[in-house]
Amino acid sequence: MANTVTYETIYENVLQDRLDHPTNWKEICSVKLSNTRIISTSYWSTTPAVQSVTRGTGFAFQDFGETAETMTISTERDLGVYVDFGDLAQSPWTTRNEIYNRIAALLDEFIETNLLAQNASWTDFDNSHIGGGAGNITVSAANIDDIARAIKRRVRKANGHKQLQQYGAFVEGRPEDLEFVEAFAQANGFQTADDFLKNGFAEQIKYLDTHWYWNESEQTANHLFAGVRKMHRIGILEAVYGVMHDIKLPAGSTNNNLSGMGYYSRIGLGHLAPNTVVPLLFDVLVATP
Repeated sequence: MANTVTYETIYENVLQDRLDHPTNWKEICSVKLSNTRIISTSYWSTTPAVQSVTRGTGFAFQDFGETAETMTISTERDLGVYVDFGDLAQSPWTTRNEIYNRIAALLDEFIETNLLAQNASWTDFDNSHIGGGAGNITVSAANIDDIARAIKRRVRKANGHKQLQQYGAFVEGRPEDLEFVEAFAQANGFQTADDFLKNGFAEQIKYLDTHWYWNESEQTANHLFAGVRKMHRIGILEAVYGVMHDIKLPAGSTNNNLSGMGYYSRIGLGHLAPNTVVPLLFDVLVATP
């Protein structure tokens, strides 16, 4: 026999977790909040030389030259969604806070993607810099330490030791690259390795005197970002960053007002890899894992 049964349906009052992409730009970059469109800085492009001194004789003044560089906050993106008043009333999931959390996460991910697309402005770093032939590096647990050491060596040879000491080296890799760091650490008997054996690691770690971050979707294929933290500059339009707008009865496509709420936010940003510190920023060329 088969009975006809009515089952109860229970609705949870929270949305399922969204798998947000990791964003590291605030830790890796120097961030300037400003309402100025063009931010100018300069560097000594002609440097005077130290001269010898002969007692009883005059000395010569020397010229120096400065060159200006600008960062223009001109890349702009926005994100807005509309929700009917009826849906707001009847859906336990569609809340103002939930909507804005999603908008903020998506705009944050765009900034990360936009940062990692700046790889052409950094210094090339390939397999020849870790002792191999020219070409992309096939990253592995056997050479991940070579990569870390070579990055710091190139920074020191570029006279970036002060910046290295103050801010630290970093690599923003793929999930596979951090797996190689973990494997290397576990194969070497350090206290950090013991921690990895027991717990592994999640978002980012400091190992081999290098800050290791990871990112999957925002990476440019076969390119990793590395060097000294806080050298790459990001300008953020301060007036709109993190500002959320509630728009009641927003205009529709036919100039009629919609019966609901619009939720809206936007960002403006710009980038600068300053001339003097480009040797401390690396576009690491890697093979597909």
